[in-house]
Amino acid sequence: MRSLKTFFIRTYGCQMNELDSEIMVGQLIKRGLTRIDEENDADLLIFNTCSVRDLAERKVMGKIGQLGRSPHKRSIIGVTGCMAMAKKETIFRKLPHVDFVVGTNNISELNEVLDEVLVSGKQMIRTDDQFEENLDYLIAKRDDPVKAYVSIIRGCDKFCTYCVVPYTRGQEVSRPPESIFEECERLVENGYKEITLLGQNVNSYGKDKPEWGCLFHDLLYRLDKIPGLERVRFMTSHPVDITPELMQAIRDLPSVCEFVHFPIQAGSNRILKKMHRLYTLEKYLEKVDLLRSIVPDVSLGTDIIVGFPTETEEEFQLTYDIFKQIRYSVAFIFAYSARKGTPAFRWKDDIAEEVKQDRLQRLLNLHNEICAEQRNAMLGSEVEILVERRNRDEKHLKGRTRCWKNVLFKGHDALIGTLQTIKVTGFSHQTLIGDPLAPYEAR
Repeated sequence: MRSLKTFFIRTYGCQMNELDSEIMVGQLIKRGLTRIDEENDADLLIFNTCSVRDLAERKVMGKIGQLGRSPHKRSIIGVTGCMAMAKKETIFRKLPHVDFVVGTNNISELNEVLDEVLVSGKQMIRTDDQFEENLDYLIAKRDDPVKAYVSIIRGCDKFCTYCVVPYTRGQEVSRPPESIFEECERLVENGYKEITLLGQNVNSYGKDKPEWGCLFHDLLYRLDKIPGLERVRFMTSHPVDITPELMQAIRDLPSVCEFVHFPIQAGSNRILKKMHRLYTLEKYLEKVDLLRSIVPDVSLGTDIIVGFPTETEEEFQLTYDIFKQIRYSVAFIFAYSARKGTPAFRWKDDIAEEVKQDRLQRLLNLHNEICAEQRNAMLGSEVEILVERRNRDEKHLKGRTRCWKNVLFKGHDALIGTLQTIKVTGFSHQTLIGDPLAPYEAR
């Protein structure tokens, strides 16, 4: 039987994929393998993939296709993640040199699949449609020593017409609160200061398990009691499920950061209905107003799709106007691309690519203008940052504010992992620059 000694893993896509990769890395290290950074030298190659955007899929297919023509030694190649779920056996037909396909709901079976590939020499596939909460999250091997991702719910029941996630991640399955609390407590004991709670829709947490009596805001109150846990973030939120109780938790809990990812997707009610977003613009704005009344200093992020099928210029202008009104501090803006297997795939993609790109650029320009104004307004202010690491330039330390702004300042490595108050003195592009109010003193 062929033996494996080294592995290489490449991750595409969202934070949930990053966490899944950390779990797989932990499994492989426990198996006795060594992670290396050079894919040409690895005995095992894993590509943890994303299917949300067509470009992401094409990048993966192109990369793995090149490996089939590579003159280097033959590695065991595996495809995991959302593309594994979306394409399944099709991957073997298009990329016959791939040895195994493991879906998002089967990463706990990675070592079992590897054993079968090594013993039989045959291609293996595991792509269950439903996730069962059986992962060993504590095995995750994390590269970042300060902040960590923690999964609280997997899957999505919203079925937006453009989105593949319900088909690649399955229905919503909440993780038991005791398991989440134990992992977070363990992370804090190991020196972690910030935890980001992950889910395709974190606001739905606990709704599938009413017997627990623990909804998302209840979970936040429990986690806030962990001594030494400085910051809690969460993503992603669906506006329908953002409740007043959650808003009050953001206001009242010292650990919970005043940043909410609040995706609007579009400013037109007709397009929102066509997207199956389950809210109107008016209802969305009501929740924004309520959130800002409860948490006055809250910062908002959003996702927006331009060029959705049949979107008119007037409807795009509604999106533009709402963006200008709300003044998002973080925005992920995309031109629509049809995803096979979604309801929207059946509709004609009738917006010309040049029109999509024009609308995309106009929104990006607006976002840049708003962010520049927000950065100027912060000059001279004092902000709390969690120091994460030394910056690439080696001259500065890098951290983030509670509201997701990057900050650079000069300081000693001993400050990494600590909270510091920084006076903002300038900025470079989208990064704030400042000076610490309490300079480090060597001991």
